[in-house]
Amino acid sequence: MTSITIFSAPKPFTDPHIDLIQRNAIQSWQRAGDDVEVILVGEEDGLAEVAAEYGVRHLPNVARNHLNTPLVSSIFQLAHEASDSELLVYINADIILFPDFEELVQQVAGQGDDFLAVGRRWDLDIRTSLDFTSNWAEDLKVEAHARGQLQRSVAIDYFIFPRNLFLQIPDFAIGRAGWDNWMIYHACEQNWPVIDLSPSLMIIHQQHDYNHLPGGQAHYDLEESHVNVALGGGKQNAYTILEANREFVAGRVRRPRWRWTRLLRRAERWMVSREPQGKRWNISRRLRKAWVKLEQKGL
Repeated sequence: MTSITIFSAPKPFTDPHIDLIQRNAIQSWQRAGDDVEVILVGEEDGLAEVAAEYGVRHLPNVARNHLNTPLVSSIFQLAHEASDSELLVYINADIILFPDFEELVQQVAGQGDDFLAVGRRWDLDIRTSLDFTSNWAEDLKVEAHARGQLQRSVAIDYFIFPRNLFLQIPDFAIGRAGWDNWMIYHACEQNWPVIDLSPSLMIIHQQHDYNHLPGGQAHYDLEESHVNVALGGGKQNAYTILEANREFVAGRVRRPRWRWTRLLRRAERWMVSREPQGKRWNISRRLRKAWVKLEQKGL
């Protein structure tokens, strides 16, 4: 029995760059702690072979929608059924974790029962296979600080939670917008602590294009994303990391510090909940632009 199960639903391994960054990510997860299990979910091209190559578990037979896109509900159900770990971690397949991951997660879990942990990512363009020897983790962190960029709170790439949570999830399409926002919204609605790990946990998102999506366009513009938002209850439920009601700093879970970005985001969300039209819509857009600029400045 492992204490943490990391599960993911990778893209097909047919594109050379996607193949490279997903392999980098999977190998980093295997080094995220001594008591961590990795599960790959789906039947995308090359997935079974990569799982066998790295000696990680593979779960096929994921349910799909009418466009053949895997469903989040099925991915989570398969992981729940296959794992006996106390903690589950869903993560996007282009995210690199570091060896301090397990220790930090256990510190968080030791300070409460039901919770959802999320965090911001660092974007970094990586074009070569990582050499997981010597001081790879520290070297990569230095490189990320030197030429990477801390992404805004709208980018949500992982979810950490006890195995008794998220047993029922709407039939969202994976890899499309909206479902990740619902995860935070649902946790808030259940009065679970939503913990922002950004101050203490660094993760790296390996940059890529969107050639794997229809028309090569970003997932925000796809019809499946609009369906996801509707399944989640509408734009008013599209929560971000700014809606986290706790943060993890210096080894302790605490109330988040006051920030202008949180205040402006709360005002924007209130305007959206009023079904803004005309002037209200313009105000909500201005509020979003305002908190985005502040967040980029670290305020």
